[in-house]
Amino acid sequence: MNRREFFGLPANEQGADVAVKIAAGGLQPYTGPWTEKEARHLLKRTLFGATGADVKYFSSLTMDACVDELIHSLEADPPPPVNSYSPGTPDANIPAGETWVNDTAPVSGTLNSRRRDSLQAWWWGRLIHQSPTLREKMVLFWHNHLTVEQPGINARYLYSYNVLLRRHALGNFRTLLREMSLNPAMLVYLNGDKNTAAAPNENYARELQELYAIGKGKDAHFTESDVQQAARVLTGYQIDSAKAAYVFNPARHDSNPKSFSAFYNSKVIAGRTGTDGELELDELIGMLFEQPELAKFICRKIYRFFVYYTIDEQVENQVIVPLAAIFRANNYEIKPVLSALFKSEHFYHPLNIGCMIKSPIDYVCGLVREFNVQFPDEKLYYADAYSLYRYIADHAYKMGQEIGNPPDVSGWPAYYQEPQYHQLWINASSLPLRSKYSEYITTTGFSKNGKKVIVDVLGYCASLQNPGDPNQLLDQLINHHLTITISSDSKAFIKKEMLLSGQESDHYWTSAWEGYMANPSSTTSRNIVLTRLRALLIYLMNLAEYQLS
Repeated sequence: MNRREFFGLPANEQGADVAVKIAAGGLQPYTGPWTEKEARHLLKRTLFGATGADVKYFSSLTMDACVDELIHSLEADPPPPVNSYSPGTPDANIPAGETWVNDTAPVSGTLNSRRRDSLQAWWWGRLIHQSPTLREKMVLFWHNHLTVEQPGINARYLYSYNVLLRRHALGNFRTLLREMSLNPAMLVYLNGDKNTAAAPNENYARELQELYAIGKGKDAHFTESDVQQAARVLTGYQIDSAKAAYVFNPARHDSNPKSFSAFYNSKVIAGRTGTDGELELDELIGMLFEQPELAKFICRKIYRFFVYYTIDEQVENQVIVPLAAIFRANNYEIKPVLSALFKSEHFYHPLNIGCMIKSPIDYVCGLVREFNVQFPDEKLYYADAYSLYRYIADHAYKMGQEIGNPPDVSGWPAYYQEPQYHQLWINASSLPLRSKYSEYITTTGFSKNGKKVIVDVLGYCASLQNPGDPNQLLDQLINHHLTITISSDSKAFIKKEMLLSGQESDHYWTSAWEGYMANPSSTTSRNIVLTRLRALLIYLMNLAEYQLS
């Protein structure tokens, strides 16, 4: 069932009218209340989890200031991944704790695999320790859009791919697409390095149009011939493995003219010889960006990633089309598009709050961030930190989302596959794994060399306001961790069964908490409250509402 129907308006207001009401505000600036509820909605969509500190800070700003800070805050580039795999996998060139990204020597398949593992762990560290900006969420967005899978690709190329995504995550899409066309990881992944005049390879030319720029919507009328002609434009590129960068080889380039269909206004790209052959790529990119469908295609993907998967006629006309106009008017800079969307009436419509199923990465990373789970200092204990990042990553992978390694060139199906879209994240296999993860990290945790990552249940609850009052405690936990509220009957049940141990009086919790606070070294007093709180948190994490963002 559609979340908007299940959790939203009364039955007599559902159906076709709902879509009209949702889209009615369009991109008009939001003028409603700005409270922790609205701030939390924005943060949960733009970050991986919304910490209590972030919610408190951003709700103290105006909505405009909040969005501006998320989009425009400058963030230093993170230091590169390091050798976290030795001595288990010896690296003759790179000492343990030093980065391998500049190593020009050939490496074995095993060593390259370990470096890819370290890159993935490092990436997870960036998610977990993210600053409150849109950067990490947009890196994942572009990673799903401009997909590269890990197996068989040099780790240094993959790192350059990640750097490229980061550099342009909130920048210019045209620049990103051009540079991605020449990125060594993409060249290997879609056989661009094997594309020659004598043997044209159409892989990247096809995906460039079908998946990256134009899409396959009803107004995307490029032809098979357009794919073939684009492939000819893209001939001649190879990789300098030592530099982890592309090189252009004129001898491999098709220097004959390339003629495109009426969809591209019968564009002819004149053949060029020598190093001038590289100039054809800019003409090809320019041709793609002349198509109005490109802007709409990208804006639809942004909408489905940040708002909701359903794009009906109302949303198309009142949200997507004006967003695309903003995109084109700003020379394909992404920030103005995001700013307009996150400041709009549409984004804060009640039925757009709590309507999206968390992706596995959102679920796993958001949990550790929102409950302030502590990890070892990466600078001092890099090997332990990377190992613990991988423990976390492994759970997201088992739930269906391995960062750095989407299932195929289209990305993760939950972002594009009709009609289910994000509902694909929840199935008979993945839902029990979510439950298992929440229970494990709340009770046992993950350990490496005596260092443990675990929800500090007592410390977290003690940081809340008046945790000795079961009603205040429960309200704070629900408000912060559930984007949509639950009924008063459900609250009463949870309080009675989890905090009061089946009793009726609030005193049963208040007395237990005060007893623990008076003597925190008492094992008995500690275990009484710890057992109840763990049961409470695990119960909340297993609610359907907790799966939503």
